[in-house]
Amino acid sequence: MPSLPIQTAQPPLRFIPPAYTPWLRRLAQWSLPLLLRLRRIHRTESHDTERLAALLADQQAGRARLLLAFRHPSTLDPLLMAQLLWCGVPRAARRAGIRLPGTVHSQFLYDRGIPLWAGPLAGWLLSHLGGIPIQRGKLDRLALKTARDLFAHGPFPLAIAPEGATNHHGELLSPLEPGLAQMAFWCCEDLAAEGRTEEQVWIVPVGLRYSLLRPRWQGIDALLVGLEEQLDLARVGGVDTSAAPATGLGDLRYRRLIAIAERLLALLEDFYQEAHGVRPERERPFLERIDRLRHAALAVAEAQFGLLAKGNLQERCRRIEQAGWERIYRADLAGLSPVARSLADWSASEAALRMGHMRLVEHFASLSGSYVAENPSPDRYAEVLQILWRAVAWIQGPGGAPLPDLGPLQACITVGPPIAVSEHFADYQHNRRRAVERLTAALGARLEASIGLAPTAADGTLPPLDEPWA
Repeated sequence: MPSLPIQTAQPPLRFIPPAYTPWLRRLAQWSLPLLLRLRRIHRTESHDTERLAALLADQQAGRARLLLAFRHPSTLDPLLMAQLLWCGVPRAARRAGIRLPGTVHSQFLYDRGIPLWAGPLAGWLLSHLGGIPIQRGKLDRLALKTARDLFAHGPFPLAIAPEGATNHHGELLSPLEPGLAQMAFWCCEDLAAEGRTEEQVWIVPVGLRYSLLRPRWQGIDALLVGLEEQLDLARVGGVDTSAAPATGLGDLRYRRLIAIAERLLALLEDFYQEAHGVRPERERPFLERIDRLRHAALAVAEAQFGLLAKGNLQERCRRIEQAGWERIYRADLAGLSPVARSLADWSASEAALRMGHMRLVEHFASLSGSYVAENPSPDRYAEVLQILWRAVAWIQGPGGAPLPDLGPLQACITVGPPIAVSEHFADYQHNRRRAVERLTAALGARLEASIGLAPTAADGTLPPLDEPWA
């Protein structure tokens, strides 16, 4: 496993209250072009932004409450959402003659763990841009109460990534968490309780996609060579590219990709057999093997924390993370004796080590095994190879090789058809669980459509919520 520093027990994590500061937003907006450039986003394009401009005009006029549901393929997504709100929407409003007298901004939920690895300055910046920290894997009542209040009464829309975590795939949607749909119905409840019948609740899907601005197969081939070197494939029967004919390079690249994935999987299977007694079954298909490895890795952490293996991979990861945090960030440290404090540090170190198994699974959570085969484009090769590179670098620890630069990116932002949540509030009052599930499914279909993965009608609309979803 990666080289990890000794983790000591820490005071409990405190809630960082949102403290929106207008001057900081203005400074961030002024800095945005430079930040985009530094993160290698050299071109952005927006589609159907007038939809959001019109709904924001309704919110500023007291006729609507908006929940922005954005895809989360990358850690760059906050920059794209800022580009959409601070630049794209005002331009679209001017083109369409829509008046927006108020500030165009949104408040947002973010993972409470970000300031732990990015530093306290990141927590301060997120707070003063209106961010609400939430601890995933537990019922974070304070965060949910704060978000619910701001959604119903705040001056801005609320932005949430319903996938919950980045999946590093431009054309693959991860399973959506139901919390966003629940938040939308809570807002309907709050508006009804206050007699604000003129205000409608809308979910606005926002599709985000990244692609290489100038895709070059040379960069993809360099990634392949780098991973082959890291995995020492030349000594274990890797694919020889030296005598490859000019034709059939696509098939050769794919065989090299498969060889890399197979070799990494075999190394991890050997590790879990030696360290944890998990017997590999290499006669099984690749997808079954990687799924078995994911479940075995999570089971190691769950056994440490006494957790049941229930739910999907994402839910299991969040419970493991929260259980680890409870052993690292403790409220009882002040009253511990020196020996008890040393044991608490020991427990924290073991928790951090076991959480590493969950982090490993997160690297492979979105790998499907068919993503490149379905469309062997430079972008899909780049996404999968970068996932594998990050996993290898994480295993190697701080000395791992940095991710090679494949060149500048272009980003596409698409505002999808909004969902009128208020029209389905009666269904929620009749059967809450079913209404949340159906709204989550509807949002998933609209997000897939926003990145070109789901069919739409000729007029660009999707089936209404009361029709079955394929």
